[in-house]
Amino acid sequence: MSKRDDLIVKYAADIKEKFGEDPNMDLLTKVTVGLGPSIYNLDSSKVSGSDEKELNTVKNNYLINKLGLSDSPNLMEAINGIIDTYGRSDKNKHRAVIYYMLCKQFGKESVYR
Repeated sequence: MSKRDDLIVKYAADIKEKFGEDPNMDLLTKVTVGLGPSIYNLDSSKVSGSDEKELNTVKNNYLINKLGLSDSPNLMEAINGIIDTYGRSDKNKHRAVIYYMLCKQFGKESVYR
């Protein structure tokens, strides 16, 4: 198994454990691949739930630029809701998991087809 495959298995376990749902492995794989080499970097592979700049990066770079959503207050509400469910104090909030959950929440799976 490759390192990326190992990470995808870890992300799937997080989705099942933290969010109580079975992940769509095809979508999770595509989201992970879309993150490129950042998944291998300890800092860039995670999202800090307490860093406002980091949360704005998720909103602007992912939700608006990648998923094509319009800027509105509900984008940050969605990000914070997922961070809260993941566990705000959890230091290991994987970017791929957060992006996957946001993609599903906004029904934007078609971006990865």
